[in-house]
Amino acid sequence: MTTIIETDLANRVYSGKVRDTYDLGEDRLLMVATDRISAYDVVLPSGIPDKGAVLAQLSVFWFERTEHLVPNHLVAFAPDAGLEVDPEVARRSMVVRRADRIDVECIARGYITGSAWSEYRRSGTVGGAKMPAGLRQGERFPEPLFTPTTKAEEGHDEPITIAQMEDMVGADQTRTLADKTLEVYEFGRAFAEERGIVIADTKVEFGVIDGRISLIDELLTPDSSRFWDAERYEPGRSLPNFDKQFVRDWLDDQGWDHEPPAPVLPADIIERTRDRYVQAHGRLTGNDLR
Repeated sequence: MTTIIETDLANRVYSGKVRDTYDLGEDRLLMVATDRISAYDVVLPSGIPDKGAVLAQLSVFWFERTEHLVPNHLVAFAPDAGLEVDPEVARRSMVVRRADRIDVECIARGYITGSAWSEYRRSGTVGGAKMPAGLRQGERFPEPLFTPTTKAEEGHDEPITIAQMEDMVGADQTRTLADKTLEVYEFGRAFAEERGIVIADTKVEFGVIDGRISLIDELLTPDSSRFWDAERYEPGRSLPNFDKQFVRDWLDDQGWDHEPPAPVLPADIIERTRDRYVQAHGRLTGNDLR
């Protein structure tokens, strides 16, 4: 199975865990979401068919719906941009503006799950802040939390405190990024709940374009968020999901230590993961994948 999308463009400027980026000139980039999948910051040897198309098309969907809240880097969905690019590449690509990236990952948490749940069980805190006793796995916080991490080029992202973030980017920018992260999350959460999906948490990235803080990379996708089935939501247990938590759970069941190399995914896990991604796209957008 081919997991890396190849294009006929020679001017690739960046290759990340999931995305490859190409210079189009005039401060425009082609951002291609591949079918690669990462877990615990390690790229797996198996890809997920149609995953890149889901990430690109959902990101376009959300960027268009949140631009009244915060600017973003989207210029156009690649098939609508008049580029001479292979259609299979175009359907998983966005034309975006070049940005000066802010090297912090901004996380909004509406429910206690994932690493937040692990921290809470260890110390009764989330993001270093003391939480009420007796919270159950998957329980909704009274108000969403902002919990930043580092942005690591290689290896694992690491949690940082608000004070550490202020030291990195300044107090004013920290406050702006926190406010915008939570505002976008709450908008997305309300929208998704009407379509039967709980967005438990999400990770967003920002850059500066023309002097303005702007959303970049991807937005409210199954890679950057936890999507739960609202009809089957019940705190206190692992919840049915439409994201890559399904893959993380399988990897944990294999006893993997979260260090490279990762195990190869079986065919049925690949197909069931693809189904979850495609279902998330369909529920949220109301459209078929292009």
